Amino acid sequence: MSLPSAPPSLAPTLSERIADQLRQKITLGEFSPGQRLSEQALSDSLGISRNTLREVFRVLTKDGLLRHEPHRGVFVVVPSIAAVIDIYRVRRMIECQALALAYPRHPAKKSMRAAAEKALQARDAADWLSVGTANMDFHTAVVELADSERLNVMFRQILAELRLTFGLLQDAEFLHEPYVDMNLRILELVEHNEMAKASAAMLDYLIHSERIVLAVYARRVSREG
Repeated sequence: MSLPSAPPSLAPTLSERIADQLRQKITLGEFSPGQRLSEQALSDSLGISRNTLREVFRVLTKDGLLRHEPHRGVFVVVPSIAAVIDIYRVRRMIECQALALAYPRHPAKKSMRAAAEKALQARDAADWLSVGTANMDFHTAVVELADSERLNVMFRQILAELRLTFGLLQDAEFLHEPYVDMNLRILELVEHNEMAKASAAMLDYLIHSERIVLAVYARRVSREG
């Protein structure tokens, strides 16, 4: 007797697709922390009804990227220091393990190389926002080494939160320039299949990045009272 076949995976709904689009816009730095989102403007630009947009807002609010304030509207979240610490904790767990256990000929290595080269070009042009985006592409490729769609989805969410944190700090060159060469060093280790060393280098990288982000964040919070 043959077993019943598994049901086909469901295609994403319209609201899920739009939520992915807005999540990507946040990751690309197109929305600022604390920014109020206009229902009318967004529904017009996205070509969707306001009811659909409200469902999108509910999804992204559940994800922790938006917040609703009664009688005021929907706002992009301002990440807390506790959220930043948690983001880096999760990144260390995911990225270091992905590198340590990666298959030697994994195709994501090519994506890492492409992202690193894009960051170099953007740095030469002093386009620091694009450097930041290329840096996120690099780390997305690192996570893809794990061959887990669940981790890929989770990491996209983490990157969106991280981009909001960077948006608060308002010094893209300071935040992104040092890590172009760090990424290249990790890439060099990966391309030579020295995965244990690459994992250790990523751990050092993330510890350094967390300390810098938290220090700048704390100064900003202190300055604003």
